[in-house]
Amino acid sequence: MKQIKQKMIPIIIAVVLIILIVIIGLFSGIMEKYSYSDERMDLNEYFQVYTEKELSILWEDDFLEEKGIVQNGTCYLPLDMVQAYLNSRFYFDAGENLLIYTTPTEIIRAYAGENVYAVDGVEFPIDYQAALVEEEIPYIAVDFVKLYANFYYEVFQEPNRIEIYKESATVTVADIKKNAKIRYQGGIKSPILEDLQKGDTVTVLETMEKWSKVKTADSVIGYVENKRLTDERDFDRTVALTVEEPVYTSLNKDYPINLVWHMVTNPVANGNVEGLLANTKAINTISPTWFALSDNEGNFTSLADKSYVDFMHQRGIEVWALIDNFTGRIEGEAVNTKEILTSTTKRTYLIQNLMEQILANGIDGINVDFEQVPREAGEDYIQFLRELSIVCRRNGVVLSVDNYVPTEYTAYYNRKEQGMLADYIIIMGYDEHYSSSDIGSIASINYVENGIKNTLEEVPKEKVINAIPFYTGIWATTSGTTTVDKVSMSYGESFMTENGGTANWDEVTCQNYTTFQVDDTIYQIWLEDEESIQTKLNVMKNYDIAGVAGWRLGLEKPEVWELIEAYLQ
Repeated sequence: MKQIKQKMIPIIIAVVLIILIVIIGLFSGIMEKYSYSDERMDLNEYFQVYTEKELSILWEDDFLEEKGIVQNGTCYLPLDMVQAYLNSRFYFDAGENLLIYTTPTEIIRAYAGENVYAVDGVEFPIDYQAALVEEEIPYIAVDFVKLYANFYYEVFQEPNRIEIYKESATVTVADIKKNAKIRYQGGIKSPILEDLQKGDTVTVLETMEKWSKVKTADSVIGYVENKRLTDERDFDRTVALTVEEPVYTSLNKDYPINLVWHMVTNPVANGNVEGLLANTKAINTISPTWFALSDNEGNFTSLADKSYVDFMHQRGIEVWALIDNFTGRIEGEAVNTKEILTSTTKRTYLIQNLMEQILANGIDGINVDFEQVPREAGEDYIQFLRELSIVCRRNGVVLSVDNYVPTEYTAYYNRKEQGMLADYIIIMGYDEHYSSSDIGSIASINYVENGIKNTLEEVPKEKVINAIPFYTGIWATTSGTTTVDKVSMSYGESFMTENGGTANWDEVTCQNYTTFQVDDTIYQIWLEDEESIQTKLNVMKNYDIAGVAGWRLGLEKPEVWELIEAYLQ
């Protein structure tokens, strides 16, 4: 028996040891599972700031992908970020290394790398560079941006970071009940970002079951346990309004506009206008096609005639002279609009010379008809209109801008900003179908109405003028090839009649439509006539817009003027 007991002792010891090992293992696992991690996260990695110059940007409690830079103790924000979040009117001319900001009445310029900026040529020294360029990216000093935008910012170091918010808001804050750690994610195993002391106040961004997402006073965002928080309460986070919102005054008339474009291709055409006006009614504005860009330096041709202006004024008609970017040719090639618009020197030269012509001839307004502006020059085009609008506003000259019917492909024309800058936005409510497109109406009623409705989403109605076509398109298809002739309203009807065609009202387009064949050619015509024009005017009346324009004088039927006169009343 004694021998058996002796033999059992090692077995018992082994079992006890195994049990102890299992218990220790279980305890260690439990300790590992429920103990708090002491691992710390590198804040440079957290803020993704890896050099002394880099600056992390915290915008409205969220980190942006964009990074700023720090130079000589000044924080700089990338231009794209400033435009997107703080003020879209900052503009940078990369060719001239020039930062520009425009107000309704002034142009502010600052060359990158210089400690000075100029307001309409008057220089003001500053103790930092307003702008600089790093690796072809333009940056603006945050303090310079703050001269023209309302926002709050605070800067922290090691690593460099800036917190910015633009809107006042009521946020939730809480105090730290006792010393705690803020962690990268919610969980005791998540790396520590920062130590929090009892009494510290944090902004509560999101509350979950056991953890809350918070932001510390030095702009570290992470998670703390709910049991560490106390005294949650509302806090009013305010932004001081030190910059007044710009007020863009407009030269809107106290009567509905009835504008007609007068196509002038040579000086003789100016003298023919009296005959063209003979059968018209109620015209109060005329836009002769006098100016056209003629080279890539900002020069333009001019057919302006003061006697023409005087004649119109005697009849109570204002003259809004048109400038286009497609009539002029350089050795047979169109003018490079982008080359002009992207250069501040060329824009300034163009605007100065244009205004000299306007004032010298007593012209009342400018009608800008820049078409097919390249998408990559969209921002430059808007800057041109900003700068032009200032000169127009100073001189009491009406600024009107021609625009396509809105589509997603023309969104870069930025009609909302145009509606702030210009006195009138004119919708070119025609050319729905044209020579290179599918056969169809020049201006169906849905096309016209959508053009008005979509423009009104961005432009005040008192600034919107809808242009209607005074012409008809005759579509001819022979052996699979289609061409279109744009003809006067009367000619379209006579061509149909002479060839045996009969028009019927089309409810979809709200136009009289006909198709017929002559020899091997099939013709299709959506007529512009009294009925189609009346339908368009009815829609315009419903939207209570600022008036009507017609392209172009001499193509209309005389009866149309009676309809327009009634519309104006």
